[in-house]
Amino acid sequence: MLGVFAAFAALGFVIAYVGPTGLAVSQAKAEVAPPLTLYASSLGDVQTHTTEASAVSAEPAELGRGGYSVYVKPKPKPKPKPPPVVVAPARSTPRWSPPFVAPNPGTAQAIAYDMVKARGWGDDEFACLVSLWNRESGWRVNAYNAGSGAYGIPQALPGSKMGSAGADWATNPATQITWGLGYVTGRYGTPCGAWSHSQSTGWY
Repeated sequence: MLGVFAAFAALGFVIAYVGPTGLAVSQAKAEVAPPLTLYASSLGDVQTHTTEASAVSAEPAELGRGGYSVYVKPKPKPKPKPPPVVVAPARSTPRWSPPFVAPNPGTAQAIAYDMVKARGWGDDEFACLVSLWNRESGWRVNAYNAGSGAYGIPQALPGSKMGSAGADWATNPATQITWGLGYVTGRYGTPCGAWSHSQSTGWY
């Protein structure tokens, strides 16, 4: 019995001693604030920010287009095709027809004029003949082309061809003109035909 009493007395003593002390320690631990960590601080900021944002209206804000403009690069305009070049047909230059001039009596041209009339040709044909032989020899009986060997008023090539019209072919204008008119008739038909060819080619 004495032992039981002693055990209860010891237990009460321990409870009396530990109780207040343990309670005081528990209260002290409760009063001490937990240490502030970087994570806790950041978490508090996030939570606070989230709380403030939640106070704003949850409806999505409308985005206006008045603050900017959209630039669309224009497509280049196709270059117009140039109009086709129309080449006008070449116009033939009208050939110059020499005027008629009455020859001086006794000259080579006067002899030729009588022969032209005898063949039935008009003054226009005589005018062509004058221009033709003006170009060839200047109506000189002894006209000589050293480059080609042509000779006389009609510039026969060679000059000895005129021997068919007379032996005096080298000095007689009538003989040379007779041969020349025969050549023109046989090759070109008329003096104007020979003159037209001479204008185109420079020779007849």
